[in-house]
Amino acid sequence: MANSASARKRANQAEQRRQNNASRRSMMRTHLKAAVAAIASADKKAAEEAYKKVVPVLDSSATHGLISHNKAARHKSRMNAQIKAL
Repeated sequence: MANSASARKRANQAEQRRQNNASRRSMMRTHLKAAVAAIASADKKAAEEAYKKVVPVLDSSATHGLISHNKAARHKSRMNAQIKAL
């Protein structure tokens, strides 16, 4: 356990970041699953709406360092291609 005041502060900061990251990661996964389900339902309009909702979440996750920018771009590209194929 942390002995000095600075070590206690860093431990508290690390725990807060862990909780924030878990929340953001959960939100991202929820939006991704909704978009994937909309694409799987073969309803183009619903899929486009879900895609519009998931794009800002992916970009935000990449900005906050939760995922890499390349991973966000890969998700967006693949979903967009699947929607266009409907």
